[in-house]
Amino acid sequence: MKQIDHIGIAVNNMEASIARYEILLNTPCYKRETVESQGVETAFFKVGDSKIELLAATSPQSVIVSFIEKRGEGIHHIAFETDDLRKEAARMQNEGFRLLNEHPQPGADNKEILFLHPKDTGGVLVELCQTKPVQDPS
Repeated sequence: MKQIDHIGIAVNNMEASIARYEILLNTPCYKRETVESQGVETAFFKVGDSKIELLAATSPQSVIVSFIEKRGEGIHHIAFETDDLRKEAARMQNEGFRLLNEHPQPGADNKEILFLHPKDTGGVLVELCQTKPVQDPS
């Protein structure tokens, strides 16, 4: 693993949460994005070498809805960046960690992502992420 890429925070109201975190972190939200496959809207804040990602549900089926119903708003996951997502996922599985998704999925901020089962990580939802390679337009 290279570093902590971001900490994901589940929120009910994206607009109010962005305003709150802009004050809290004393920095503007630099990016907003919807990830249809995950059913979430995201907003990002740069904090040193890491980021804070706010996550709000875009549909009633979003995992954010069930998360907030069970636990309320708050930290949803911690994401670790890796240079080789598939290799790191294989290493985790060989060490006994279960993956929540078998194959990498598209995530926000130009990432491919995989999640580890929180029962294997002390109750913390861990995301492994890798920046997608830049496509040559030619």
